[in-house]
Amino acid sequence: MVKIKIKKLNLGIGYPCENITLKATTNRTLKLSNLSEEKIKEKFKANLEDLKRILFWNKEKGFRLFRIGQGLIPFASHELFPYDWEKEHKEEINNVGILAKKLNQRLSMHPGQYVNPGSPNPKVVERSLKELYYSAKILEFLEAKDGVLIIHLGGVYGNKEKSIKRFINNLKKEKLILKFLALENDEKFWNVTEVLRVAEILGVRVIVDTLHHSLNPGNLKLEEAFELAFATWSNIPKIHLSSQDNNKKFGGHSQKIKIKDFQRVVNALIDIQWEKPLDIMIEAKSKEKAALKIIKILNFNSNNLKLRS
Repeated sequence: MVKIKIKKLNLGIGYPCENITLKATTNRTLKLSNLSEEKIKEKFKANLEDLKRILFWNKEKGFRLFRIGQGLIPFASHELFPYDWEKEHKEEINNVGILAKKLNQRLSMHPGQYVNPGSPNPKVVERSLKELYYSAKILEFLEAKDGVLIIHLGGVYGNKEKSIKRFINNLKKEKLILKFLALENDEKFWNVTEVLRVAEILGVRVIVDTLHHSLNPGNLKLEEAFELAFATWSNIPKIHLSSQDNNKKFGGHSQKIKIKDFQRVVNALIDIQWEKPLDIMIEAKSKEKAALKIIKILNFNSNNLKLRS
């Protein structure tokens, strides 16, 4: 086991969407051409049952976070969706939220790259807002007090200022979405400084993705990015930790977390003397296996570490 320099940290660790060990996923879906009430409910039931299994497993292994897959209810935000999913599934979703609280599991959602409220295309904006509403409604039904809905600022479309203006104008009246929203920096277009500017106007939180920041830092050191982003949170701040896969495109996630990348985060937290609770979402292709190695490293150094219950 690696001996890593750790001061008194108070960390929660999580991973996204599926558990390879359990062969469990919250992202079962189907083809749009096969969309039917019966098939959707079948997928939703399986996704929800696996979510419960994952939550119990996470509690046993020492995890504190889990990101629910966007396909929990397949195509829920699509115009062809055949029934009132809110009325039909509210109670079931709420029961899982009660379970998550009992197991001390914080939940999040992270719509994909096609969700872009700053797009100049009105149809893209409309679809994006519907998907964000669906995500926020899931978190509301879960009664996820610490729930987080994460998105990027999206494309630039040749003019950053106009893109920012559209992004803000299209979201500023969406109270339910803003309640859960957190904005994340990306590896190419939007650095932490730019994301902070938009977040301040909308009154939402900022998540620092450490890999993205290393590739697109702007004028901020990681320590500075952490301090500025953490100040946007009234509850437990959250960061994303991943490592570059050298065999994949710029910003592609590797199977595991490189120790040097985790050490860089720890060093930055020590430098800013951060000892409050902090959540770290491990974004690696091996999901819980990569995240479990981080937990083991923390436990190995537990003489200097305060693990959060």
